[in-house]
Amino acid sequence: MAVAPDPHFNDLPGVTSDPTGGGRDESADSATRPTDTAVVVPVKSFALAKGRLADTLSGPERAALARSMATTVVGAASNLPVFVATDDNEVAAWVIEQDLLLLNVSVTGLNGVAAEVVGMLADKGYRYAMICHADLPLARDLDAVAGFPGVTIVPDRHGDGTNVIVVPTASGFQFHYGPGSAHHHRHEAARLGLAMRWLRLPHLAWDIDVPDDLDILHRLGDIVEASPTDTGFNPQHHPQTARRPAP
Repeated sequence: MAVAPDPHFNDLPGVTSDPTGGGRDESADSATRPTDTAVVVPVKSFALAKGRLADTLSGPERAALARSMATTVVGAASNLPVFVATDDNEVAAWVIEQDLLLLNVSVTGLNGVAAEVVGMLADKGYRYAMICHADLPLARDLDAVAGFPGVTIVPDRHGDGTNVIVVPTASGFQFHYGPGSAHHHRHEAARLGLAMRWLRLPHLAWDIDVPDDLDILHRLGDIVEASPTDTGFNPQHHPQTARRPAP
């Protein structure tokens, strides 16, 4: 049964199709093997991350938050190879510390980076690329997003942004990150004639962009671990993150 994307955080996970069209929502007889899929987490910079939180968190706190969320995201893909795409030296050093795989990108902007890393993974023999944002503090079970022979879109909790997307590396998929990206990506799947799966997953739906988004950190406790130094982020030190009562 087709249902509209539901922006509410407490929705149960499910596989739905968007009733406005764009991509076939279908169950295929043969699914891809998880080993055919690699996860890519683009990370531009820890030091410059989350500028829109500047009125709420200090620079060191924003950097600690970005680093901790990225650590959570890469740890959410326990059975899949994980690459971090960056052109930042500090991030590259962190990749080595985490024993992850590094993709050195030569372009700027998320759309260009996504296109470049998909090509890199194709050259490495992967059939599917999973592009996952680095600012998902609840991330887990990325493995469960793999295994569909087509395009999988995991929207943010508003049903607008694209927090996770899986695309065939040889499809020529064009990325459209920005406002309304989830629906632009749906239409791109339709343009290419690819099967499309729309997954509403609460643990991948909450990203951190603006101060109101920090509410989830307060409601669920210390999801983001404090830094070993006194410059680390701790939501308990910031009562302004509790802008709405817990449900």
